[in-house]
Amino acid sequence: MLDKTFLPRAIEAKFYAAWEKCGSFRSYQKPDAEPYVIMMPPPNVTGSLHMGHALTYTLQDILVRYHRMRGRDVLWQPGMDHAGIATQLVVERQMAEEGLKRQDLGREKFIERVWKWKAESGGAILSQQRQLGLSPDWERQRFTLDEGLNKAVRHVFVELYKAGLIYRSKRLVNWNPKLLTAVSDLEVKSIETKGKLYFIRYQIEHASDFITVATTRPETLFGDTAIAVHPEDKRYEHLVGKRAIVPLQGRIIPIITDTHCDPEKGTGAVKITPAHDFNDFEVGQRHGLDMISIFDEKAHLNENVVESFRGLERFTARKKVVESLEVLGFLEKMEDILHMVPHGERLDAILEPCLTDQWFVDAKTLAEPALEAVQTGKTQIIPQQWTSTYYHWLNNIQPWCISRQLWWGHRIPAWYGPDQKIFVAETEEEAFAQARDYYGQEVSLTQEEDVLDTWFSAALWPFSTLGWPEKTPELMRYYPTSLLVTGLDILFFWVARMMMMGLYFMKEVPFKKVYLHTLVRDEQGQKMSKTKGNVINPLELMEMYGADALRFSMAALAAPARDVKFSPSIVEGYRNFATKLWNATRFCLQNECFYRQKFNPQSCTLSINRWMAGEIVRLGRTLDLELADYHFNAAASALYQTVWRQFCDWYLEFIKPVLLGNDEDMKKETRDCAGWCVGMLSHLLHPFMPFITEEIWQHIAPEQSSLLITSLWPFQDETLDALVTDPAQKDITWIINLITALRGLRSDLNLTPSLNLTVGLFEGSDEARQRLLQYQPLLEKLGRIERIEENSKIPEGAAQLVLEDATFYVPVGDVIDVVQEQKRLQKSLLEIGKEIQQLQMKLENKEFIAKAPSEIIEKNQDRLREIKEIHARYEQALKSFV
Repeated sequence: MLDKTFLPRAIEAKFYAAWEKCGSFRSYQKPDAEPYVIMMPPPNVTGSLHMGHALTYTLQDILVRYHRMRGRDVLWQPGMDHAGIATQLVVERQMAEEGLKRQDLGREKFIERVWKWKAESGGAILSQQRQLGLSPDWERQRFTLDEGLNKAVRHVFVELYKAGLIYRSKRLVNWNPKLLTAVSDLEVKSIETKGKLYFIRYQIEHASDFITVATTRPETLFGDTAIAVHPEDKRYEHLVGKRAIVPLQGRIIPIITDTHCDPEKGTGAVKITPAHDFNDFEVGQRHGLDMISIFDEKAHLNENVVESFRGLERFTARKKVVESLEVLGFLEKMEDILHMVPHGERLDAILEPCLTDQWFVDAKTLAEPALEAVQTGKTQIIPQQWTSTYYHWLNNIQPWCISRQLWWGHRIPAWYGPDQKIFVAETEEEAFAQARDYYGQEVSLTQEEDVLDTWFSAALWPFSTLGWPEKTPELMRYYPTSLLVTGLDILFFWVARMMMMGLYFMKEVPFKKVYLHTLVRDEQGQKMSKTKGNVINPLELMEMYGADALRFSMAALAAPARDVKFSPSIVEGYRNFATKLWNATRFCLQNECFYRQKFNPQSCTLSINRWMAGEIVRLGRTLDLELADYHFNAAASALYQTVWRQFCDWYLEFIKPVLLGNDEDMKKETRDCAGWCVGMLSHLLHPFMPFITEEIWQHIAPEQSSLLITSLWPFQDETLDALVTDPAQKDITWIINLITALRGLRSDLNLTPSLNLTVGLFEGSDEARQRLLQYQPLLEKLGRIERIEENSKIPEGAAQLVLEDATFYVPVGDVIDVVQEQKRLQKSLLEIGKEIQQLQMKLENKEFIAKAPSEIIEKNQDRLREIKEIHARYEQALKSFV
């Protein structure tokens, strides 16, 4: 017997261990079956489960459990990412507490220490994934820095280098002056910051005239190599072709035209500093301008600036530059502004565009097949609206900087000779052999100090994890994969790069479909952040409400192309849903209702049994359709409605009189049907709520010795489809609608719930009369009806109900003051009408829509829908009086 109280944590560890022990997660258990493959986005080795993970992993697990039950050969490939910057930071902070720096240990000893940290403390997220109930093939777990993946990375680097698609060049990158490394675009967050706009005068050479530029970074003027104006800006056409003098520095620079300039911003004239601004870099490339780097690696002014400013930290330098400009009369004015300032994710450092020697991938060339694959439908992006975003990014792609100035990661397989000649090879031995051939003798080589961007190894994930570059059986069977599920925010940084690498090296797309979900936000629609204090911890939610409730919440909120607005109360609500199913199962078990494998619901004679069986078959068909389209929220809604409403609220109430009656044949049929219903609901709900359904299955199906996770998905043939169109479906639905209408009337007219009513049929079809006669006991019990009558005239003081093919009346004149009730309803309608008018005016106000936060607009829209429904109910109640 199930415990009296549903305690999710008590069953979770028990069943997860059982699933792993029986090997239910393993791939290649059905070699003749069609493969279904999902690559799990590898979490950082330093990471802890957050709400974004909970959403991504839950949706994937729903799909793999579903397809596993449908008989597919499922591979859900798990793993972890070495997370170069994050991991190195963790270990360096640990060492700092001991008074050590990594340079004190040297590279090899430091790397040994990081590996030791990984073995002892890294990968905590793996146990957290198990808490969530995830079912990947753990035996195939990979790490982006393991030997097999390192071999794949080196091979890819060498092959792309040979093809001219990887090269070393001096270009502008995002530089973190605290970490002392280049960082990827994904690690840049632009934060709105209070600042100033400085208007600086540049004197025209051989003239007393000035041209004024506006800048937020006056300290970079030491690196200016031009001033640009828009070619159609008439204000400056007399200065184009002349030269200006950089204040404080004295350098002579040209005045040029470029469409990059916006005549409406600032003064319309822009100082061009190609080595310290991404837009200026492009202008500099177009016009062949010098690129003067003025900062060292710590963002201090270097030897390329006036001596009195050398060595100053950039913001200290800004203050001194402004003071000097003001003294010399070059500062025209300053204005307070809000502007976006790029920060690094790590250490919250303000990033500096920096001109350095780095390794790059020719992403533009690799992007062409990746674009074509989506354009021709080889890979489908879901929801389709994100396809245009994918096109935009790839059509405007820049060279990909893949080198990082770190020690933890895939060290770049390049070696430098005595004259800095580069030798790229998969092994050191191959590099020395190349050098011997080149120099004609043995020489010493120095390996590149930099490591590769973490996204480089992650881009190979769909095939490197399957054993590539070897032609393994797994690679032949499981590539390309079936589906990728991930967040929209890494569409470019990971998805597009996997497409590029997969098409180049495997000559085939890495996945046939990409399902992109959006962000998980708080209940006000705000992005979660520690600063705002609105971060929700999924581990705490699972501790309070259980993994099943959290999983079902994630699915229920996963509407296509919409951010997930989340609050803990949602999880609490779905824990109540689990409790409802638990208690319903206990009721069935107490009444000896069990799942019998040989039971055929089509043999049922009672309409209520045939109806419920048909509802469950319909649910199975609905889930098949919704999951095929990745409508997780619609699938969850269908489950919720069928379990809570149809089964718990209606069916169990319908069958209580039968189970308490004396007809043994009907009791046996109903017990068998109820047990079958619980068994089938357990199957259909299992991918969403695996723990509770596994526990229920063990009790409801005593004849079965296997775990539910290994059971087949029901209704894969059309054997039971006739139940969906059985006449009982319409009959019971009609009865439910009548009882619901009567309950609504009680509520709207403030009738005492315990009051037994008389219900009269005024007009109705023969079918309606037959239903009233056949289901009279159910109607009287559940509708609290004293008697049912038929009359050709509606009595005075009666309320009316119209239901499909019948018109009913309910005499209420003896129990309420009809006139007073009509006045109450009219007053309520007047008040509600005023609120509707106010809300409509607000939502039609263009100024309100333009300025109000989206969550406030949505709140008003939701309230308008809600109040309109109430208004319609009260109108109907008022009209019901004769």
